[in-house]
Amino acid sequence: MLHIVNKSPYERNSLESCLRLATKGSAVLLIEDGVYGATKGGNFEGKVQAAMADVKVYVLGPDLSARGMADRVLDGVSVVDYGGFVDLVAEHSNCQSWL
Repeated sequence: MLHIVNKSPYERNSLESCLRLATKGSAVLLIEDGVYGATKGGNFEGKVQAAMADVKVYVLGPDLSARGMADRVLDGVSVVDYGGFVDLVAEHSNCQSWL
C-alpha cells in the first residue's frame, strides 16, 4: 500500500498515525507540507527513521525545493519527482491519503 501524507506533522497527527498503522512493506510518500516530516533536525526525525525499518519513505522533490528544505532530507529517504509520484501510484494496488 502507498500512504500519502500532505499535512505538516507540526499541525496535524497524520504522519504519526500513518507511521503507526503502515504495515511492513508499505511505502509512505510525503508531499506538500508533509515534507517537513522527512527533514533532519525536526521533532519527527526519530519516528521517521524508526519507521524506515519496515516501510520505504519517499518525499516529493519539488515540494522540498519550494519550502527550501532540499538540502535537509533524512538519510534513507528517497526523493522523487512528479514522474516518480506517478510510478509509485502505479506500483501499488492501494493508496491511502492521510488528511
